[in-house]
Order: sequence, then C-alpha cells, then structure tokens
Amino acid sequence: MTAPVLVLAVGNPSRGDDALGPRLARRLEDWLAREGIADVEVVTDMQLNVEHALDLEGRQRVLVVDAAASGDAPFGLTAVEPRHDSSYSTHSVSPQAILQVYHDLGLREPPPTELLAVRGASFELGEALSPAGRRHLEMAWMFLQDWCRRAGRATIPA
Repeated sequence: MTAPVLVLAVGNPSRGDDALGPRLARRLEDWLAREGIADVEVVTDMQLNVEHALDLEGRQRVLVVDAAASGDAPFGLTAVEPRHDSSYSTHSVSPQAILQVYHDLGLREPPPTELLAVRGASFELGEALSPAGRRHLEMAWMFLQDWCRRAGRATIPA
C-alpha cells in the first residue's frame, strides 16, 4: 500500500549545503521508524527528475525538501502548483514541473504539495555543511517533525 504522505528530499551530499535535503531525509526515516509512523514515505534523490511524477500517485499530501541558495532563512515553506516551466532538461526538473507532468499524464489532480526550502550558504563540491547550514538544518528538523505529525493526522479517514 502506498503511504498517503510523501516527503521527497533532493540534494547532492557532496556539495556542502546542498546535502540539507538528504540529511533531513535520513534523520526523518530514523525518526519515523522510532515513532512507528507508517503513513509517511521518504524518497531521496540527487535532483528532481520527470520520473518523480509517478511517486505522486496515490498520495494525499507531498512535501519537497531542498536546499536553497536564496530566500528565507532558516527556511521557507511555499505551496507548489502545477506549471509548465523551462526546467525540463536532462539535469533537473522543478517541483512545479513535476506536478504539471503528473497532471498531464491524466492520473488525477496532483496532491497538495509544498516546498520546504532550507537556506544554505555554501554549495561547493567537496565542502562540508556550513555553520549556517547546520543551524538551518536544526530549525528545519523541528518544523519537519511537526509537519509530518500534522500531515499524518490529516490523512486519517474520519
């Protein structure tokens, strides 16, 4: 059975603060197992690809977790709506484009989706997390736990 909630974390663990998404995902998987929360699935990848549209099937709610080089610090949360954009490439696809692909496949309306953009400071190959990235990761972690608790309760049928 497909878990009703999907957390889709993206980032390159070899590029400094770009590892924020995968680091949060690993921590989340351990926490979900300890808490016995089975209605949240975590998928981690280096970047979003068009194939991730298929991961949305059967979901009631989705959270994309990624590092951001700009925007709110320590993190920002925004709703994601389907949209054609110029991100279609062999390199990466935006969350909006993933939702648009899902919609275009005619599967159903995409599930409500949000983007948790954790502010990073250093994205160089071979770098460790920056001090700012570490602080932002900890603040995002507290938010992520709460988001998963609320998302899980919201998907339980009445």
